[in-house]
Amino acid sequence: MFSLLVFFVVLGVLIIVHEFGHFIVAKKVGVRVEQFSLGFGPVLFKKKKGDTEYSLSLVPLGGFVKLAGDNAQEAKGLPDEYLSKTKLQRAAIIFFGPVLNYLLGFLFLWFICFVGYPTLTTKVGSTIEGLGAQEAGIKAGDKIVAVDGVRVGFWEDLQKSVHKLPAGTVVKLSILRDNKEQKLDVLIKTRDLDDPLGKKQSIGLLGITPDDEIVNVRHGFFRSFILGAEKTWNLTAMTYTGLWRMITGKISMRESVTGPLGIFYITSKAASLGIIALMHLVAILSISLGIFNLLPLPILDGGHILFLAIEKIRGKSLGARTEQIITNTGITLLILLAVFVTYNDLMRFFGDKITKFFGK
Repeated sequence: MFSLLVFFVVLGVLIIVHEFGHFIVAKKVGVRVEQFSLGFGPVLFKKKKGDTEYSLSLVPLGGFVKLAGDNAQEAKGLPDEYLSKTKLQRAAIIFFGPVLNYLLGFLFLWFICFVGYPTLTTKVGSTIEGLGAQEAGIKAGDKIVAVDGVRVGFWEDLQKSVHKLPAGTVVKLSILRDNKEQKLDVLIKTRDLDDPLGKKQSIGLLGITPDDEIVNVRHGFFRSFILGAEKTWNLTAMTYTGLWRMITGKISMRESVTGPLGIFYITSKAASLGIIALMHLVAILSISLGIFNLLPLPILDGGHILFLAIEKIRGKSLGARTEQIITNTGITLLILLAVFVTYNDLMRFFGDKITKFFGK
């Protein structure tokens, strides 16, 4: 029950932030907002304030902002209607939904860097047979404090220092053993491994695994801002690279996308690890949602912006029938994608349980 509550809260936050982006810019440019709704199904709560009715429905898996005169059938040419505004104003209304998701992700990453997050130290848990560390005499319990004279404090820093090295390189490690620092020469060997985007990479290895020693790492206010921005940029670049590799068939869509079931499974795991892990997941989901919604596909925000751009270039809209056909095609494709993703999530995260259930 707790996992389900966390799941709904996380999705609710992402949806509210997204719709608030549309809402606040619509208000700013003088568009009347008729409804701000979270969820679907039976309405649990609704209240009208000014021109806007705010409502909460039973299943919080979606939401919308209804703008006055946002389609040709309803528009009366009033100055406070969506279609009465300039193309730039309409694009801004659409654009700021994803922008607020993106901003939320960055703010969460900034906050995490500032308050602190758990990370592994460079303490050695074990050595791997046949690789350089064991041959050099490194033992479980040793702590690596420098690589070729450059200090390292965390496992991630150690990996960055070593993974880029070619085979045959000899590195001088400074290690702490029994509170005494000593130096050992370690031969780097390489292995070909898949990175998170499915690309083969030859990475340098010492031949050690981490101990479970964890410390809390925090940074100053301004340093955290920079690190949050770097993490946001890296995630953005990785997402677009991943999308391109998926479109070109270089990585499997089956392994690259997830839906509500997968998010439920992941949020359950993150919640069990604590608030910082959950906030990190929300940051990733929020940034990803912002990026996805800006793709130039029908019914997504990016698709609506594309229609406005085409309208601006042509000097007239595509026409109601053409837009409807494109939109219906987009809806059909998204429904098919939703079915595929749901089935994929079922088999990926709950396949063993399903097999056991039907195997009885």
